[in-house]
Amino acid sequence: MGKKQIKSKERVAEHGEVFTNEREVKAMCDLVKDETERIDSRVLEPACGDGNFLAEILNRKLGRVSKCYSKSPNDWEKFSIVALSSLYGVDIMPDNAQECRDRLFGIWEKAHAEAVGNDATPGVHEAARAMVEANILCGDALTLMQNNGDPIIFPEWSLVNGVFIKRRDFELATLLKMQDNGGQGDLFLSSEEFDEELGAYVPKPVKEYKPIEYWRLQCLN
Repeated sequence: MGKKQIKSKERVAEHGEVFTNEREVKAMCDLVKDETERIDSRVLEPACGDGNFLAEILNRKLGRVSKCYSKSPNDWEKFSIVALSSLYGVDIMPDNAQECRDRLFGIWEKAHAEAVGNDATPGVHEAARAMVEANILCGDALTLMQNNGDPIIFPEWSLVNGVFIKRRDFELATLLKMQDNGGQGDLFLSSEEFDEELGAYVPKPVKEYKPIEYWRLQCLN
């Protein structure tokens, strides 16, 4: 039996909340199959609900990780973190946002246990949880504000120097200015500043962090 598409009639009336069923999710993801299976392709779901689309995409990405790195637990773990880092979501309902975080972490945790087992790097579970908490926010993608009144800010996670993760934080409002500038492409490739050498708009982060081992990213502050 499939998941229910509504939680309550009241939520439908007040927020227009209706969840997409699994068959439709799979069919829509199949329309952009290559992107949903590319390990590092970034995806933003501006009304993510409890994560139907993001969960499907994470499963596909982890499937690709397993095809490429099944013989190396260390590489599987590292690139599974890259896959997890690429998924972003916003939902106006706090319970949905938390359910989405728990769902994505649960998918990663189960796949990680099956692929890595006793070879897991100490701290990696805490790192994965911290990443999901940062990437899935409770807020309104129309006002670009979180429910606590702060602007929606997403981290860009980049794998550098083998096992290090570089984090840079950007306001969603800045990232979306690429539409005004007529740009298209990666979520983080846009801003008011045009780089002549790169031939692209380059985002201005609101905060940057020193690179850190991916299994210690929860220590960033």
